[in-house]
Amino acid sequence: MKSERSATVAVVVPMYNAERTIGATLASICRQTHQTLEIIVVDDGSSDNSASIAAAYAKQDRRIRTLQQQNSGVAAARNHGAAATDAAFLAFVDADDLWAPSKISLQLQALEAGGSSAGLAYCWFALIDGDSRVFSKDNRPVAEGRVLQQLCRNNFVGNGSSMLLRRSAFEKAGRFEPSLRARNAQGCEDLLMCLRIAESYEFRVIPEYLVGYRVTNTNMSSDVMQMLRSCEIVLAEYREKYPQYGADLDGHLLDMIHWLAVRGFVGGRTLEGCHLLRRFFAKEPRRTISCLPHMLEVYCRARLVPNWIKAPVKRLRNRNDKFRPLYAETTL
Repeated sequence: MKSERSATVAVVVPMYNAERTIGATLASICRQTHQTLEIIVVDDGSSDNSASIAAAYAKQDRRIRTLQQQNSGVAAARNHGAAATDAAFLAFVDADDLWAPSKISLQLQALEAGGSSAGLAYCWFALIDGDSRVFSKDNRPVAEGRVLQQLCRNNFVGNGSSMLLRRSAFEKAGRFEPSLRARNAQGCEDLLMCLRIAESYEFRVIPEYLVGYRVTNTNMSSDVMQMLRSCEIVLAEYREKYPQYGADLDGHLLDMIHWLAVRGFVGGRTLEGCHLLRRFFAKEPRRTISCLPHMLEVYCRARLVPNWIKAPVKRLRNRNDKFRPLYAETTL
């Protein structure tokens, strides 16, 4: 039987007004050491020059092809791309994220070693800013195997760009859920996909930073209130299906509120960040206070704050390291 390491992997890139980043994203895909790729860019009704940039890359690399659709959201774009190929393995990368060259190769090896029961391989990701500068490497999860309860507690996979899926797992999970957009709740389609796969398959992890997950004030995750609605809907579905995991789901939502407060401040959404921080404080006042040094440090790194401010913040954080929240290790 043909080794999975030589199998074709379809890489689906949903794209909407990504002219500033799509070139770098496609370049990072094309540099993969695993060369047997189908690269499918799905233009979700862009009004900028994204489509022409993608088309130019397609002329340079025959593995790239572009599809067009009316603006329908990230889930519909990913499903459109997946339906356009019969590849046995599917990877998804947002049009502003970056991959290290060995990402797909290492994930294929992990799935091959896991056998048919392994449906998803993920890796660590670093947070990068608009200039592709790394400002956080706090994400270091190690969860493998049957991980449904762990995933109910925390989204350790973190984002759609870090996953490689067996098509069989993707199809059994029902593909990405487009109804979240209809409910003005885009953002946690990745989490929902991971939860549905975890019900039937094992996970594998590559403990290396192989994804640059871009954090700006324009990408979808910058709308922190929409992200919170999305998370609440997804977790409510699993609270109904698995009431025994209620405490895990409560903790997951609380960590998400905390992370989104940080995300709001980093993305310049100060009022929303303050609202979420107050909500977190109402639930966990002592934890909120103890977490402030880490929040300030992340903010300083992401917002290019001068070093004379960063230094005392880092010293304060080091004194409070024992209070670091779970999200600082394993969150989105």
